Amino acid sequence: MTVTEGMQAPSFTLPDQNGNPVSLEDFKGEKYTVLYFYPKDMTPGCTTQACEFRDAEEDFSGLNAVILGVSADSKERHTKFIEKHGLPFTLLADEEKEVCEQYGVWVQKKMYGKEFMGIERTTFLIDPTGTIIKEWRKVKVKNHIEEVLKTLKELQA
Repeated sequence: MTVTEGMQAPSFTLPDQNGNPVSLEDFKGEKYTVLYFYPKDMTPGCTTQACEFRDAEEDFSGLNAVILGVSADSKERHTKFIEKHGLPFTLLADEEKEVCEQYGVWVQKKMYGKEFMGIERTTFLIDPTGTIIKEWRKVKVKNHIEEVLKTLKELQA
């Protein structure tokens, strides 16, 4: 399945880094949700992206947005990642890759001539009604957070 702009975001419930269930519906009617899928905790690109979201967290919060990161890592690995980098937002463990598949980000990738399945770095901006208002696929980390913030500001202008 592939989700696209303008459609309702598929609902889900996943455990956060503490094992608590978090649902997309928890934010419906109240907040914008920045839902970002990333390949793996503790890797260079993912660490840079998470730290950039960390550094801009107050800006997102000021725009009534919550940040949720999703990868196939375990909640224990998420806890280490959060502690190591002081991440102030929730990371969700999709170990079965069900939500990744639901959002169309679990894809075949190629690296160094090898093919494998993995998460394609993707961000979805979801409005308080649960509608996907913007998607960024095959995200390049550089300047990405600024793009998301700019879009959020324009929506609220």
